[in-house]
Amino acid sequence: MDDVLTAAVCAPPVGWARGPLGLVQACDREVSRQSALRYRAVAAFALSRPSSVDRPQGTRGAMAAERWAARPELLRSVSEWATQELSIALSLTSTAAENLLTSSLTLVHRLPATLDALESGAVHGGHVAAMVDHVAPVADDTVRAALERDLLAWAARRGTVCTPAQLRDKARREVLKRKARSAAEDLARAITRRGLSCRPDQCDGMSVVSALLTTPEAAALMAALGAYADALPDDGRTRGQKMADALMDLVLRPGGHGLSPVQVVLNVVAPVGALLGGDQPCEIDGQVVPAEVVRALLAALTGVRITTAEDTAEDMTAEGDAALAEAPATADTAVEDPAVGDSAVGDPAVEDTAVEDTAGEPEDTAPDVPTDATAETLADGWDEPIPAEVLERWAAEEDARTADHLLAGRDDPIPERVLIRWAAAEDARVAGQPPPHRRRDTAPDSRPTGSPPAQQPVPDGWWSRADRAVDHAGAALLVAEQAVGRARRLVATAERADAADETAWAASPAGRVTAAADALGALATATGDARADLADLLDRTAGGGLADRPRVAVTDALTGALLALTDLPGLRRATRAGTGLHAPSETDRYRPGAALDRHVRARDRRCRFPGCRRPVPKRGELDHATSWPLGATAAANLTGFCTEHHRGKHQAPGWRHDLQPDGTLTVTTPSGLTASTEPPPY
Repeated sequence: MDDVLTAAVCAPPVGWARGPLGLVQACDREVSRQSALRYRAVAAFALSRPSSVDRPQGTRGAMAAERWAARPELLRSVSEWATQELSIALSLTSTAAENLLTSSLTLVHRLPATLDALESGAVHGGHVAAMVDHVAPVADDTVRAALERDLLAWAARRGTVCTPAQLRDKARREVLKRKARSAAEDLARAITRRGLSCRPDQCDGMSVVSALLTTPEAAALMAALGAYADALPDDGRTRGQKMADALMDLVLRPGGHGLSPVQVVLNVVAPVGALLGGDQPCEIDGQVVPAEVVRALLAALTGVRITTAEDTAEDMTAEGDAALAEAPATADTAVEDPAVGDSAVGDPAVEDTAVEDTAGEPEDTAPDVPTDATAETLADGWDEPIPAEVLERWAAEEDARTADHLLAGRDDPIPERVLIRWAAAEDARVAGQPPPHRRRDTAPDSRPTGSPPAQQPVPDGWWSRADRAVDHAGAALLVAEQAVGRARRLVATAERADAADETAWAASPAGRVTAAADALGALATATGDARADLADLLDRTAGGGLADRPRVAVTDALTGALLALTDLPGLRRATRAGTGLHAPSETDRYRPGAALDRHVRARDRRCRFPGCRRPVPKRGELDHATSWPLGATAAANLTGFCTEHHRGKHQAPGWRHDLQPDGTLTVTTPSGLTASTEPPPY
């Protein structure tokens, strides 16, 4: 720890803590020091990639004018391909890599004192972000340097704590004092960054849409949506849910304004098992969603609810409940011993071996409704959820019983000195010695030898109190052991109930569909109605709720690689002809045909550049690995890119892209880094 403390130049404003917390402080300063070295190295790398190698603005293939205008000024002298190389080296997205480049150049060229403070440990990354956001944009070098000096001194005051939020607030106030005239110019530049963004939520199937607006626009939008929500009747939705629904209605279904509904195209990828009721994950525009989301979406678009395996599973569950009602004591055996199978349920000859041995205890049965039943009764077969008020009453009764045993009428804590005397008395009694400090007025026992002890009242002295304390402690221990036993039985019952649910679901059509190894296995285990509804969906053409005919992806059962993309008529033709399915054949022109274009986009789905997750645009951006006409327009020679990385493939100097026939793409950077990507499996 001394070595680490020596490396940290700047001590914390509140001093060094003793013990492990001091090591935490030292480590935090070491992290700051390494971060400063990282910023300097990134800035040096940026200087080694000048923008002179890029195509000048206005020439064919150069960066779009809109994107060039939105690019930070500090990056104008840096090649746009430096971002891609940095993203590969650090496993960052393009946006994160560009932000790191901008921050590094900002600290080196505009906030050198902040970078020095970071390296010495006087500030950490949160402080640096506040300085970059609020001080770095100041155009006047003199004003910016003075602001930086004053704010760093304020943050490092001895005996104080300065959080990043405090520094941000202080920086806002100081900046407005010294550059109020340029506030309007800053706002005008910020208005150009207005826009929308979307990112997936932590919960699969949900996404967060963010809108960057001016403060008045944002306030007006929230007020309008709030007014719409307040005008809706109380139907169980929260105000926030109503506002979200109102926003969707206004944007997608503006019928009140005489405008036609907006039509959008969503690319839905759903395994056959998911459509038949299984739990396989699906995709909507490249985002992973639960299968139920896709089933609900298709039902809303087509107006027809696919008969999934869940419907049949509900019927089976009802039948199973009836069987359990006839013989509840055998349900646990069917769960604990899978070899018994379904025949064990309802068989009175099967013995319940999963319940703990309770020999000597009366056998309880589950009551119709939860009353004052004990935990053992619940453990022996109660299947319904326990009402909260019953659980609270049980807890209160148990607390009261425990309190009675422990306190024995006392409502004040037992002094520690009394507990010590009781412990000494008990040790003496066990050793067969007279208890210490026996009362002198206690006469010795003068009864004849062999006569029964006289029943005389025991004085309420320390000896009797010690005996009672020992009895109370033993009773309390017994109560605790009984409570632990009941808790264990409750846990065992819950585990058996959960296992019973899992076993019942696995035996249902939905469970069998989910466990199927491939689409053919899922179809074989599905119900007839579900297969008929699925065929009806696949047979639908354009129009109605679907913008295009549903396609069937034929994939490798082991790797998930796309083998062919077809539809239901194509499956029927291939079956009749016996020719099998394969990727579309190559074309004799530069642009691929409709079938080949659809196949490559379905195979890649996202940009194939390492680390990029942008979707392949709906038109264009399919790249020939070997330039046409030297290379064929075929699936083995085509790769899907986003616009930025497609341009980089042709323009970035020193880069190499190698495509294998199976679709594996290997990218080599000018620095010698190598990264490979494969088409995402289904």
